[in-house]
Amino acid sequence: MRWAAVIGTPVAHSLSPILHRAAWDSLGLPSEWRYERIETDLDTLKGRLSRLDEDCLGLSVTMPCKRAILNYCDAVDPVGAAVGAVNTVIPSAGIFTGFNTDVHGIVEALKEAMDTTRSAPRRALVLGSGATAASALAALGSLGVRNFSVAARRFGGPTSILSAAYRLGVGIDQVQWGDEEAVRRAIAAADIVVSTLPAGVADHLAHTLTFSGQRQVFLDVVYSPRRTPLLESFERGGAAIAHGLDMLVHQAALQVRLMTGSDPDLKRMKAALQAWR
Repeated sequence: MRWAAVIGTPVAHSLSPILHRAAWDSLGLPSEWRYERIETDLDTLKGRLSRLDEDCLGLSVTMPCKRAILNYCDAVDPVGAAVGAVNTVIPSAGIFTGFNTDVHGIVEALKEAMDTTRSAPRRALVLGSGATAASALAALGSLGVRNFSVAARRFGGPTSILSAAYRLGVGIDQVQWGDEEAVRRAIAAADIVVSTLPAGVADHLAHTLTFSGQRQVFLDVVYSPRRTPLLESFERGGAAIAHGLDMLVHQAALQVRLMTGSDPDLKRMKAALQAWR
């Protein structure tokens, strides 16, 4: 019986099974196929991969494994290699190929929020410096952004946002997260702001923001809760809002294509999420 799974920790509340099952149903794939949640941390990752069988369609990879799993991939797509993180692994005849679909998910979510009356974005701010922040840099670059700022506590290290920026060929202005006035200035200057911070981290900042009325676009990758204080602050300021659930749907749709060779029905996937909510 064919199967797939999401691995990482914690995954108990992952929405991937809902999205992939809806996608498979839209493609008419067998109802017996299963999609599982498998708790996997850095210590158990290698063993987990060694136990995959020939029926495995692929794995969705979440934190904290997005970077570590590169060590076990035999091949990595150019996007994943540049970003330094993959969220999808396709096993075939004992060969593991890693892909990054987060970049695609961010691009498509932002496109849905941007309307044709907005001028092309030039400056963007990314909040956070983890694997998803690196994916955000790649996504923003593909949308035409040329000036990047990153607000974070840490920037250095071999798997850092600085390393990803170097591989992507972009320079970033570093904004220290502890300097709230600098963060507020960077937000005010950006055409697009993408928050990759965990839920709750930016709540204190949200209540101190003021907006000048410029036509910004904001994406919060957090999808639970769907409406974070930061998102609500940007919405009150007149920004166009891209939701974390939109990103989730688009990245999962590309995963389904990689695992099955077919494009699922996005409307069916979004409807499944609406039913879950």
